Amino acid sequence: MFGATRRGARLARRVAVRHLAAWGHHAGTDLSDTVALLVAELAGNAVRHGRVPGRDFRLALRLDRARALVRVEVADACALLPPAVRPVPADDDESGRGLLLVDALADRWGAEPRDPVGKTVWAEVSVAAGRDR
Repeated sequence: MFGATRRGARLARRVAVRHLAAWGHHAGTDLSDTVALLVAELAGNAVRHGRVPGRDFRLALRLDRARALVRVEVADACALLPPAVRPVPADDDESGRGLLLVDALADRWGAEPRDPVGKTVWAEVSVAAGRDR
């Protein structure tokens, strides 16, 4: 559990990088960098758009060796799911590109309601696609 603050989002990204290093994918590798960006974006969205006062957000990372992928899950207390069709931001918009980044980096991603309250936004990255440099 992480506080729904910018500091909490930064800490979630650092924890993800440490977990990947423990799994043999050290900081600075393609996979580690990709997962760090995904966690930063999903955690940042949980803080900005999914924040419910007094509630934290949760990060889960799973390495599925059989399927050769890493799954990132960020759960928050807001039940509002991201829109299926996202408008493309104008060139001068200062925000609105985060899920476009997630879409570009992840092999698959999505969102689902969480019981008893909130949602989980997840992204999967192929370990093979993120081969170390």
